[in-house]
Amino acid sequence: MNAPNHISSPLKIAVAGCCGRMGLTLVETVLADPRTVLVAGSERSDFDEMAVKAQLETVGCRNLFVTSDPGRFMESAEAVIDFTSPEVTLAVAKAAAVHGITIIIGTTGWTASQQKELASYANDAVIIQSGNFSLGVNILEKLVEDAARQLDVSYDIEIAEMHHKYKKDAPSGTALMLGQAAARGRGVTLDTKKVTVRDGIVGERKSGDIGFSVMRGGDVVGIHNVLFAGPGEVLEFKHQGFSRAIYAHGAIHAARWASQQKPGRIYSMKDVLGL
Repeated sequence: MNAPNHISSPLKIAVAGCCGRMGLTLVETVLADPRTVLVAGSERSDFDEMAVKAQLETVGCRNLFVTSDPGRFMESAEAVIDFTSPEVTLAVAKAAAVHGITIIIGTTGWTASQQKELASYANDAVIIQSGNFSLGVNILEKLVEDAARQLDVSYDIEIAEMHHKYKKDAPSGTALMLGQAAARGRGVTLDTKKVTVRDGIVGERKSGDIGFSVMRGGDVVGIHNVLFAGPGEVLEFKHQGFSRAIYAHGAIHAARWASQQKPGRIYSMKDVLGL
């Protein structure tokens, strides 16, 4: 990924949920990148100050300002990166809109009403939202859309994903992102073709369905497979993430790109990467 070369000074970044699994990865990655500087973090209102300090020190972060107040933690930031939960992210996005700063959102598990509320903040804050900030996954998304456009409904689409046992939403945001790409390629809406549950005597597979399979276990960062099963052949696309750092690097790249954009809509990684 080629970062914008017109940003001369380090970008000031705040990390929401800084002591979560992804939060700590973001903290470590921001600290290691000479193009960024970490200015603050946020945690839940009941956070233990000493425990937070100890967790941050495991990734080499010391003396970071941490608060549960969304407004305070972004006072000195130019961009916020948030991979928490929809409820937390909405509060952060609302504060970002008040302050007029960028927010990079990797949170998944949104309801339609939550997504609608998030969109309302895009008039005042530059928002980049993606189910996955990996460069490889975003290229995969384009490949899936192109394949779905070229292969007719005689090719059945199945999406399988696996994540660590702590993940709360299913299917994953990335799996749904890939499903949306397949649906766009077919000229349909995912909601009308999505099949997420098969149990018991379910009958034959309906033509045009987009199926999802979910696995959870261990500490798997993320594995996604998209299969086009047609007459006499199967075309398979696969992406495997070995480290959460791939998402952190993508989020930082997005934040630097966003610094040159204007509010008005929710941007995606396709916009960032010019796909």
